[in-house]
Amino acid sequence: MNFFDTARLALGNIMTSKMRTFLTMLGIIIGVSAVILIVGLGNGMQIYMERSFETLGTNTIQVMILGRGSSRSISVDQIYRIADENSDCIENVSPTVSMAGTVKIGTETLNSTSVSGVSEDYMEMKTYQLSAGRDLRYMDIKDRKAVCIIGSYIDKEYFNGSSVGKTLKVGSRKLTIIGVAEQQEDEMRSGGTDDFIYLPYTTAARYSNTGNIRSYMFTAMDKDSSDRAVKAIENGLFKVFEDDRSYTVISMAQLLDTFTTMLNVMITILAIIAGISLVVGGIGIMNIMLVSVTERTREIGIRKALGAKESVIMSQFVTEAAVTSVLGGSVGILFGIALCRIATVIVTALLDVDMQVVPSAGSIAMAVGVSAGIGILFGWLPARKAANLNPIDALRYE
Repeated sequence: MNFFDTARLALGNIMTSKMRTFLTMLGIIIGVSAVILIVGLGNGMQIYMERSFETLGTNTIQVMILGRGSSRSISVDQIYRIADENSDCIENVSPTVSMAGTVKIGTETLNSTSVSGVSEDYMEMKTYQLSAGRDLRYMDIKDRKAVCIIGSYIDKEYFNGSSVGKTLKVGSRKLTIIGVAEQQEDEMRSGGTDDFIYLPYTTAARYSNTGNIRSYMFTAMDKDSSDRAVKAIENGLFKVFEDDRSYTVISMAQLLDTFTTMLNVMITILAIIAGISLVVGGIGIMNIMLVSVTERTREIGIRKALGAKESVIMSQFVTEAAVTSVLGGSVGILFGIALCRIATVIVTALLDVDMQVVPSAGSIAMAVGVSAGIGILFGWLPARKAANLNPIDALRYE
């Protein structure tokens, strides 16, 4: 009897009791679908996180000067010198000054708009393009001009798309709009990516009475050179402060790698927990197969009396267990994919984020392999019991 004959016979025996077979497969179905859903959630979260970090720039490095009581300080020129000395791995640098104050446009007040002082290179570092007007220039920085670039949300919401040359106020300071950034988000909203005002950092520092600027944004040449850029910045700052507690250097690439590692650990743990139900399903298969061996004792005795080898009897019951498990795994895969689609709708609706729950081909392949393996593993003991039955005792069994 070849494998296909054994599989066909096993499938016929399984179908003789459909409800019992379904209940037997239920643990496998739940376990496989749970693993696929959890892995899909992990994939979706990772894709969403990577996309979010891309908007910040995975080659971006944030530097905060803390000082911590040190009498030493660092100037903007010294920061630029660090960048120039390491031009092989550092592409650009911009001081950043967060400016407090209510934003007013006519009689309207904007409460969620971010206002930052930046350099003439900042728009390029953010990979933003202009839809109207011009970018900040070196002379705007040098002369501390009262000019600004605004996000597309402000331009369309408050100026009907014609803001260049008009003015707005930050606190009591009037700024002339010289440029408008292209729209970044599909749907613009208050406080979103397109709701910002950029002005020269020198102007922002003067308006907010900032002494030494403490915040800088660097960009590495690319994501791969980010680690070298971080090391170069830290070395440059240490030469000035001689104390590594006086500053913090945070790489977006390193931060993304850390979050990804933490996410993978969490998803693996959850998948293992969900996989416990696969073991429970396997125990269910073993229990039903033992019952099946008992019910078919006379059949086994007749087959052995007619010359069936122990290996044939054993392969039949192992195949039945494997087929049951694979069928459960297949149904679990379909159910898991359906759950991923439902979860995408729920997550999008509840959290208002564009996140897709994506089942991976690897998780599906693993589910098929694990379900088949469980069937074989937990079907082996009942199969061995059937193969070892004494044909005379089996024929006498009532």
